[in-house]
Amino acid sequence: MASLNWKPDFSSEIPLYVQIKEFIKTKITLGEWSVGTKIPSQRALAILFNVNRSTVVTALHDLIAEGLLEGNTKGGTRVVNNSWNLLAAAPPPDWSSYVQAGTYYPNQPVIQHINRAEFQQGIVRLGTGELSEDLLPSEQMKSIFAGSSMNPFSLGYEEPKGNLYLRKQLADYLQGRGVSASPSNILIVSGSLQALQLISMGLLPRGSSVLVEKPSYLYSVHVFQSNNIKLVGLPMDEQGVQTNLISRYKEGYHASLLYTIPTFHNPTGTLMSEARRQELMRICTNEGLPIIEDDVYNELWFDTPPPLPLKARDPHALVLYLGSFSKTLSPGLRIGWVVAPEPVIDRLADIKMQSDYGSSSISQWAAAEWLHRGLYQEHLVSLRDQLKRRRDLTVQLLTTYFTGMAAWHVPAGGFYIWVKLTVEIKMQVLFERALKAGILLNPGTIYHRQTGNYLRISYAYAKLDELEWGMGQLAALMRELADGK
Repeated sequence: MASLNWKPDFSSEIPLYVQIKEFIKTKITLGEWSVGTKIPSQRALAILFNVNRSTVVTALHDLIAEGLLEGNTKGGTRVVNNSWNLLAAAPPPDWSSYVQAGTYYPNQPVIQHINRAEFQQGIVRLGTGELSEDLLPSEQMKSIFAGSSMNPFSLGYEEPKGNLYLRKQLADYLQGRGVSASPSNILIVSGSLQALQLISMGLLPRGSSVLVEKPSYLYSVHVFQSNNIKLVGLPMDEQGVQTNLISRYKEGYHASLLYTIPTFHNPTGTLMSEARRQELMRICTNEGLPIIEDDVYNELWFDTPPPLPLKARDPHALVLYLGSFSKTLSPGLRIGWVVAPEPVIDRLADIKMQSDYGSSSISQWAAAEWLHRGLYQEHLVSLRDQLKRRRDLTVQLLTTYFTGMAAWHVPAGGFYIWVKLTVEIKMQVLFERALKAGILLNPGTIYHRQTGNYLRISYAYAKLDELEWGMGQLAALMRELADGK
């Protein structure tokens, strides 16, 4: 509501309070401010309309007298009726109660705050997990659509599993990762997040438990929790998830599956070792515990390729394998995939058709062309080089500004550096002070409640000059807070 694009006409003969009253009444009558909506405070409205607070008070008092608003000292002023419903016998719907009754969990308040702040002008985003505009291959994407193709795109719907041309290209491409797949056991989804939603709805009964690394990106979204599925955190070390705990946790929590990001983990950047991968597969095979392998960062290595995916060592079809172009090519394409046994793919495809009737046919065609023409592989070579430069700059900035205040490990790929603060600072205060200074952070509490003294620093999104400025300013804020200022 803080973005009201209206101001009273100071040259009009109509009193300012009447103009404000009629503006608010229109918002209510048209349903833009529905019953139950809490309107901005008197002070906020006075600032937005550039008038004295007393002018706003007069307008609100009239609306309260007319029965449209109701105010109190604790709960603020809320819409309790609209001009049409004042004439009706039945009370109006309270949309706020509907919103609160929905079964899908809302985002954590801090994530809602981050999502809004990301689109504010002048904000330097130090935690954003996506590629900078500078790293997106916009010109090559234009050439994809401008060039000729043996496979023209369709403007219609695709078949339930997705565009066959794309699934064939993916099956060939995944062979290079050691993942054996055929078009029939690949499902095209709108990013790997949708894959998780489909799995939570289609494969797990309500009340199930899922083992997950602690911390994990999965804690920052509610795709499982909203289906009454519990997340059980497994501790990590420098080699990845601590596999020696899996059997005990599976039995103790009756876990249905395990979710892992073994390659350049989000948020820690950890690369699971070859030995740990072998141990993980051995234990899960013995336990009959299925695995969701989220491998969206696999191709973003800097010096040497990572170990083979878990799916590449999966003779018993234990692993549901997720991939995406969002972290490497374009988040706007919204193209990801699931590789799984065909009955699982058929089940997920059926749910997807009920949800959105298939991912964009144009995006699927474009993704297939990137693979078919060899442009994707060329793009990855350049992208890795640029991300490595950004990582090196960020490590240099951490060394320069944060030595003595934080600790970190240098990742071998991906987007993130998991920074542990070693000075006593209240993270909520740091978040708010940084945002006021024009810096948006991703606090560790997003990824687990026990990692409140961590920050996820991303070197993928901010421009290089923004990285330098933002890291320097953040260090200065931390020093001030550590000194009690």
